[in-house]
Amino acid sequence: MTAELAVALPAAVVVLAGLLTGAAAGITQLRLEEAARAAARQVMRGEADAASGTVARLAGSDAVLSLAAEGEWVMVRVESGLKAPLLEHLPITLSAQAAALPEEPP
Repeated sequence: MTAELAVALPAAVVVLAGLLTGAAAGITQLRLEEAARAAARQVMRGEADAASGTVARLAGSDAVLSLAAEGEWVMVRVESGLKAPLLEHLPITLSAQAAALPEEPP
């Protein structure tokens, strides 16, 4: 019984760490997507200056916002590094994009 436990316990810890890392990546990705959508809405309304503050509030202060114009569309990209306990030394970057058409003034 003790030998089996000695073999199974490290494997269970590795599996649990993998699950927690996957959950952290999923949560970070959802936050980035929400921040990109919110920033795209602000840019669409002509509030591009406030978009960086919104991204910092929704995706964290280390998130990077970039805007690009593609024809009439404004492309918003938000990037951030993955903060996972076992992978903090690896440069894993997650990103999300959103696009919006700027509103015409009335």
